[in-house]
Amino acid sequence: MFDHHATFQRAQAACASRECWSPYPEMPRLYPDAETAAPRGEAAFQAMLGKPFALDLPGVTGWVGEEVSPYRQAPLGITYPQADPQALFAAAKAALPGWAAADIDTRLMLLMEGLDRLYARLFTLVPAVMHTAGQSYNMAYAGSGVNALDRGIEALVHAEQAMRSVTPRAEWTRRFGRDEIRLDKTYRLIPRGVAVCFTCASFATWNAWPSMLASLATGNAVIVKPHPASVLPMAITVQVFRDLLAEQGFDPNLVTLCMDTVADPLGKVLIKHPDCAIVDFTGSARFGQWVEANAHPAIAFTETSGCNTVVLAGAEDLDAAVRALATTMSLFSAQMCTSPQNVYLPPSVDTPDGPVPRDVVAAKLADAIAALTQDPRKAAMILASVQAPQTLGLIQWVRDQAKGRVLLDSRAYDHPDFPNARTATPLLVQVGKEDRDLYAEERFGPIGFVIDCDSSEDALHQATEDARLNGGITGFLYARDEGFITRAEAAYARAGAQLTINLTGAMPLNFAAAYSDYHVTGLNGAGNATLTSLAFVASRFAVTQSRRPTRTHD
Repeated sequence: MFDHHATFQRAQAACASRECWSPYPEMPRLYPDAETAAPRGEAAFQAMLGKPFALDLPGVTGWVGEEVSPYRQAPLGITYPQADPQALFAAAKAALPGWAAADIDTRLMLLMEGLDRLYARLFTLVPAVMHTAGQSYNMAYAGSGVNALDRGIEALVHAEQAMRSVTPRAEWTRRFGRDEIRLDKTYRLIPRGVAVCFTCASFATWNAWPSMLASLATGNAVIVKPHPASVLPMAITVQVFRDLLAEQGFDPNLVTLCMDTVADPLGKVLIKHPDCAIVDFTGSARFGQWVEANAHPAIAFTETSGCNTVVLAGAEDLDAAVRALATTMSLFSAQMCTSPQNVYLPPSVDTPDGPVPRDVVAAKLADAIAALTQDPRKAAMILASVQAPQTLGLIQWVRDQAKGRVLLDSRAYDHPDFPNARTATPLLVQVGKEDRDLYAEERFGPIGFVIDCDSSEDALHQATEDARLNGGITGFLYARDEGFITRAEAAYARAGAQLTINLTGAMPLNFAAAYSDYHVTGLNGAGNATLTSLAFVASRFAVTQSRRPTRTHD
């Protein structure tokens, strides 16, 4: 069996201390043998295009594939086996007993090996992510690669902690009257069964890998249901784990892939299947709400959309704060669940040089975003491409609704490496509090709102209420008054949104560090699960017990 104990123990220490650590370098040039690994991975990706994807699944009824590259706006031409859901559930159930019987260490080390094998294919996963999700090269490597692997290890650490907290055996003694009763008790960890893992189009691996590993580590099987627009990264994942399981003598049907199409979705069929025991869902708030309401008796872990808010009340260096906001609002064309969308401004912003009028601050933000997107090569690194054509329609709709209050209009930019790329620079509009129907929900894509508020206290109230009522994953605050900062921390905590305060510099404001940052609180409509906490894994198994009188031995 594989020995990844040293890495695992280091990850345990990082989870306990919440310090910065990763076993994987985040820069592609630091990858072992990067000069040959990168072209080899790219060649492997190119070899997949226009062909059936080799995946031997139970119950295959046909082949489907709908992926279109956001960079080339041309089909990838890859088809995947479409399996009958009933056959997938039956095969997963049949695979469960052997896996559940394996000891904790065996499962953990095998799954750590699976992550290592995904790392070995990272330079194939990078173009797979780019040409399905639309991420830039660096984000595909670091965000959907290294950071997602870290989140997977993090889930394993918490799974181990949850499982080790249950002792396998106990000796129990108590006196009842004149009799002393001595019992031997045995405790068993029983997996819930078959998990269905839904993945999103724009960031599939980041949520899927920890979800899959949380279920597998605790003895469950997993059916992966990828978004039809972004299948390849998950198909590679399923292939890696199936090959590894078979190699180690386990049934590969512990991990399967369920393909559907946009025209004929299977999500509700999978969730309502009587053998569905766990649902992990990442995607739209609308379907996420349906999942939470209808998954029972399965348990559901959801991360949906967030109306992420910014309160800009004051700044020691206003230009630095504005630059940080502009960069983060532009990053990956704001197609991340943590992207800031709404900037709440009082009539003036407090600075060391005196108050700066709201309209001046709004213009500074528009100018900073425009400066980031003027140079196509710089824009390509920051904005990347737009994953779905529907996003362009949403930009036009918001533009129309804004009725002339556009601070910065959106336009296509020419990607220097992919002339046919689907692109859009950010749209920034200025609205009043009365326009909540326009801004108080996630508008997925490069769309931002500046919202006029009566005061700093009003801005804080509006922002936290919008997060609480409409879902917010992250919040961002710039202020000089420590009393106001203290009130804001409490208000965002009550709203269930994580808060970043007065951060400027090179780090994107919405960067979420594995082993340190908790992602989603479960306290508002942005989702009910946290990556990663004990609660994310502990209910994926149950504890049964047996007890009997202690036997005496001669």
